[in-house]
Amino acid sequence: MKIELYQEVFLTRDLPEHQLKIGDVATLVDFVSHPNGGEEGCLLEVFNAVGESIAVVAVPVSSVAALSADEILTVRSLTKIS
Repeated sequence: MKIELYQEVFLTRDLPEHQLKIGDVATLVDFVSHPNGGEEGCLLEVFNAVGESIAVVAVPVSSVAALSADEILTVRSLTKIS
């Protein structure tokens, strides 16, 4: 399934530098070209469970996937890396 702007997507890999994990949900807010001709990227806005924006991150398009009807959301604590 093709992902589109403002669609909710989930991460397909961990992003420890942002305390994000596989399965975390974010909103796709933009597509960006790679500065050296590499894989296209996307900007994601990440929200906490009560809807507050907590991060905007850039990732390769291959690091996200569209949500599907046979999946269920879950909650986890956001822990800071020390």
